[in-house]
Amino acid sequence: MSIDEKTAKEKIVQYARSIFERGLTSGASANMSVRIDSGWVITPTNTCFGFLREDELSVIDHDGNLIRGSKASKEFTLHKAMYDKRPQDNCIIHLHSTYATAWSCLPQENLTDCIPTYTPYLTMRLGAIACVPYFAPGDTGLAVAVGDVATKHAGVIMANHGPIVSAKTIDACVYGMEELEESCKLAFMLSTKQPRLLTNSQINHLKQNAKP
Repeated sequence: MSIDEKTAKEKIVQYARSIFERGLTSGASANMSVRIDSGWVITPTNTCFGFLREDELSVIDHDGNLIRGSKASKEFTLHKAMYDKRPQDNCIIHLHSTYATAWSCLPQENLTDCIPTYTPYLTMRLGAIACVPYFAPGDTGLAVAVGDVATKHAGVIMANHGPIVSAKTIDACVYGMEELEESCKLAFMLSTKQPRLLTNSQINHLKQNAKP
């Protein structure tokens, strides 16, 4: 169920500032959207998460047309691709967070589960994370690729780009993105070790029974 525009704007500003202040994004590289009845509220193009204002946030309809506010993020097509395939979700966040973006630059053997399962928490939050190929900035093929995997995946690593996450609520989306970033950090820390992964049985149990 979508929330009202005023609440969506308040939450975006609140969480975006927190994400920025904790170093999960820098500059004007991130974007975040929340579904409302008339479409979405989304962060404007070329804006920094640390300095957003409610009156500047973009309100767009379901086709991406601007209703009010500043010009929407140019990556709204990524958000639309996920919303179209995930009608149950009401928030999407895309970052260029350090560890997840670094992970996106590595070759992946398993494109439908590209982050090693060392702890239960990423599985509990998002499930398996997909990886899609690299596309140049502005290439509409990226949104198509994300949409192709979004039905089965709430989290996607875009090669040589960064992560995008979708969830039912704003809180869950933020927590999911944080867990994805921490999981990539763990993967780097353990890459030269011989870590113990969760077994397939343990992972299946989490998917069936565990709650975050």
